[in-house]
Parts: sequence; structure tokens; C-alpha cells
Amino acid sequence: MFEVAEVAGGVEFAVRVAPRASRDAIEGEHAGALKVRLSAPPVDGRANEALRRLLADRLNVAISAVRILGGEKSRNKRVQIIGVSRERVMALAGDGSR
Repeated sequence: MFEVAEVAGGVEFAVRVAPRASRDAIEGEHAGALKVRLSAPPVDGRANEALRRLLADRLNVAISAVRILGGEKSRNKRVQIIGVSRERVMALAGDGSR
């Protein structure tokens, strides 16, 4: 299972992104990170924005609560989300693409 660290007011965790997928989906866990497929291409920050929107939507928080801390130009990213619990993020990995 991937590691979710609790920080002041929220959580931080690793994400592995697969851009240019056929659909946006959370695919569970892969190599210690939350695996996410995005239809957006990795051009001009579009995949990063799609990732922020998808996570905000699935966790029912504002897009501004989702920050990419590292890996903006990489498939491996570090994400911080304010206003959610560790349990809610861990549930994403088990929910698959719902």
C-alpha cells in the first residue's frame, strides 16, 4: 500500500501519473504511489491541472486545496491535500476508478 503522511491540516503522498490515457481514473496503488490515469497530455501543465481537478473532485475539496509539491515535469509526483484525512486518501486506492 502507498504511504500517506499526515501534515498540518491535511496529507501528503506520492502519485504516479499516466498521461494521455483514454479516460481519467484512479487505478489503485503501484510501487508505493497512487496510480492515476489522465486523458490530458503532459504539455503546458495540463496533466498537472487535470490531476489536481480529479483529486479535488474525488475527495470533495476545492482545487486550491490540492498542491503538487514536487515532480511537476515527471510522472512521479508528490501531492499535498489540505482538509482531508489519511483514511479518505487511502480509500481512493481501494475504490479504483469510481
